[in-house]
Amino acid sequence: MRVVTPDETAKPTSTKYLGVLVAARYARELNALPRDTMPTTAQKKLTTRALEALVASDLDYDLVRRRRKGT
Repeated sequence: MRVVTPDETAKPTSTKYLGVLVAARYARELNALPRDTMPTTAQKKLTTRALEALVASDLDYDLVRRRRKGT
């Protein structure tokens, strides 16, 4: 099993923290897909797939600023 380090997640993003957040969001999106649409060639956990996709720069993401309540 390949281990993805926090430093590797920081390369495609600006920080380690942002890299982990992007991968976590992508893993949630993968989890929402029907199981029959998932490729069955590699039986990896969704978080591992998301981290590997992030490190390979296969993910495109946009940062959206949160709206503050009451404004």
